[in-house]
Amino acid sequence: MRRETARRALFAAAVLLLPHAAHAHLVTTGLGPFYDGVSHFALTPEDLVPALALALLAGQHGARAGRLALFTLPAGWLLGGLLGLALPAVASAAALTTASFLVLGGLVAAEARLGTEKVAGLALLFGLLHGYFNGAAMALARLGALGLVGIVSTLFVVVALAAAAVVAIHAPWARIVVRVAGSWIVAIGLLLLGWTLRG
Repeated sequence: MRRETARRALFAAAVLLLPHAAHAHLVTTGLGPFYDGVSHFALTPEDLVPALALALLAGQHGARAGRLALFTLPAGWLLGGLLGLALPAVASAAALTTASFLVLGGLVAAEARLGTEKVAGLALLFGLLHGYFNGAAMALARLGALGLVGIVSTLFVVVALAAAAVVAIHAPWARIVVRVAGSWIVAIGLLLLGWTLRG
């Protein structure tokens, strides 16, 4: 008798825990499109981690590069996102996402000296690509431009904080910590590459 009761309770719990709806790409908070965009960026490692890597790279190049990346990256992301909203042909590209991890993380790990203008150009290119993929996903989810503004606003804050933190670092051991973070981003990119090739 106890087994039958336990079995029924387990079955009832399984039925009650079934999700009402599943969302594969975008997170819906129920607070509106702006906050859906904020939560999407914060909970999507494919966007957040390379953006952090770019902020670290800009911070390694000094305050001027950090300021340029702070405005260039969100502007490129917004422009690419608006293009993705208008022409949502591609929802995602695993190869470009993986390349973002590997290239940006590798540049941070090597503490490569690119120059301020090249860092700004890289920020613009990265923003256009990832913004386009986000815009295309937003078009499919019908979140529109307000969701994109949420993503860009969160991106601005993340880049400002991360780049400023790296610019303020002067101790040699702390700069090594930033380089180690870059190597971890490369490692994540390699895992992502393996996962992509596996599928």
